[in-house]
Amino acid sequence: MADYLFNDSHVHLTNYVQEGPDIRDYLAMMGDKIGRSVLFGLPVQQCWNYAEMGDTPPTYYMMSDASLYYYSFTDAYLAMQYRSLDADGRARFDPMITGFNPADMFAADHVRRVLTTFPGVFCGLGEFSVIKEFVSSKIAGEKATLGNPALGRLLDFAAEVGLVVLIHTDIERPFPKKGQVPIFAHQTKELFMRHPKTTIIWAHVGLGRVVNPIQRQAEIIEDAMNNAALDHVYFDISWDKVANYAVESEEASRRVAGVINRHPERVLFGTDCVAPGGTQSMLDVFHLYDPVWKLLTPEASRMVRLENHARIFDEAKRRTRAWEKANVPAARLEAAA
Repeated sequence: MADYLFNDSHVHLTNYVQEGPDIRDYLAMMGDKIGRSVLFGLPVQQCWNYAEMGDTPPTYYMMSDASLYYYSFTDAYLAMQYRSLDADGRARFDPMITGFNPADMFAADHVRRVLTTFPGVFCGLGEFSVIKEFVSSKIAGEKATLGNPALGRLLDFAAEVGLVVLIHTDIERPFPKKGQVPIFAHQTKELFMRHPKTTIIWAHVGLGRVVNPIQRQAEIIEDAMNNAALDHVYFDISWDKVANYAVESEEASRRVAGVINRHPERVLFGTDCVAPGGTQSMLDVFHLYDPVWKLLTPEASRMVRLENHARIFDEAKRRTRAWEKANVPAARLEAAA
């Protein structure tokens, strides 16, 4: 593990129109730089509305005003991609279930169905979004919320199985008015505290393209890390946009590095590349963090880059395989072995 530069805790094999590299091509991109990677696509599909786009298909959700819709086939597609690898190849991936609607009370049933159909494959949920700038408003149907019982049922089932949950929910609204209370930050904390048995990773520590760090962002995150009632929550610093916030000044880099050095076991790194086209795109995101990496202790750097990912996902795999052994017919388990 020490020979690799990092494990990627946040990357999307496919994009918003469910296109991306074959898993073997992605494995080649990982090469000798990226040891392990999560394996998930995107849970939503951008609709190609002919009246708006004509014969030119959209390839990104911001290219079209048409709606997004949940695309459940993504889970079967990724399971088959994963199963096409040999044992050595599979060992480098940590597959996640994403093709569910978190506002649907049947979401947990979808997850159970995926686990029993593809035993031996998945170890987590996500990345899925509850509140996401520009995306949430485009999704057809009822909008997901942090207090919806459907989301609670989903997180409870994840705890029962032992699945890791990688959740995207913004810490604030885009372009908030001065003095506006960051209600999403409070709702997110309440959600996490309601599910103490669920291993949760908060994607991008709540930040986004235009969702900037709120006042006292670093202190709020560290307060959460110091709160024993939130010791099941981990913090994802993926995405080049998040890196830009972290290194926008020497003071910002010192502040971020200080939090990580004091709590190195709670932070994971990921690139958040979408349908990656080559190794360099992932390395570029990694090196954006160089001002922070240089300020970390060797132990903290190793934990964030490599060890936390391995520890969290290894435990999720152990627990999920045990749940499958108890809940999936033996014949199906043998066929999947």
